[in-house]
Amino acid sequence: MTKADTIFKDNINKIMTEGVFSEQARPKYKNGQTANSKYITGSFAEYDLSKGEFPITTLRPIPIKSAIKEIFWIYQDQTNDLSVLNNKYGVKYWNDWEVGDTGTIGQRYGAIVKKHDIMTKILNQLEANPWNRRNVISLWDYEAFEESEGLLPCAFQTMFDVRRVDGDIYLDATLTQRSNDMLVAHHINAMQYVALQMMIAKHFGWKVGKFFYFINNLHIYDNQFEQAEELLRREASDCQPRLVLNVPDGTNFFDIKPEDFELVDYNPVKPQLSFDLAI
Repeated sequence: MTKADTIFKDNINKIMTEGVFSEQARPKYKNGQTANSKYITGSFAEYDLSKGEFPITTLRPIPIKSAIKEIFWIYQDQTNDLSVLNNKYGVKYWNDWEVGDTGTIGQRYGAIVKKHDIMTKILNQLEANPWNRRNVISLWDYEAFEESEGLLPCAFQTMFDVRRVDGDIYLDATLTQRSNDMLVAHHINAMQYVALQMMIAKHFGWKVGKFFYFINNLHIYDNQFEQAEELLRREASDCQPRLVLNVPDGTNFFDIKPEDFELVDYNPVKPQLSFDLAI
């Protein structure tokens, strides 16, 4: 059992036994019913990527390649245009959050990255002084929220720091989420931002270090309790999955492509479970 599997089961068990029910929930299921959830607050996990501790569960298949493509849409293309995500990357799960008939998700995610030129600033700061303590990506933009409708960002803040150990520089990253759908999105979000961390590390020729993951509200929706129990019953697959970025050190961040990533030794337990998303 991987570290990620252990954390996954511990979190599911904690939510199901100690969690409380949401009140005045915002999301709805596709049938119009209110999507209530059971949740805990203040969930934290630490993975040492340099030691092969990747946040990939083997208890069910996770669409990690699609998740990584979403990161390219946000941080390379820097757009909120759903046609780019659909046509360039073949990823369609954001379509349920289209704002009206705009073909976008509103002034969110990639639109905010572009508005503030975030990636250029982060890369320039790290190049000028890798040890500066101001490498923060924040997608929480109140002005943008007032300009348009749209789902407020869940994974809204990422911070980066470096450490020199025995002559090698390691890039660490911290992802903060206000809200996370434990069974559906937990490992998707984690691996997305591990991929982003790896891309920045490659840009500078550094090694990936630790990945810290903090979630303020970690929940399981009330139509997923059977799936939660099934995941608790499953025995983890005998594998040690890891993500590899097959480009030379020093490759420009904007020249890296989704197909440069390779998921190694991943043999998740099947069959896949189905989930009705809360929109």
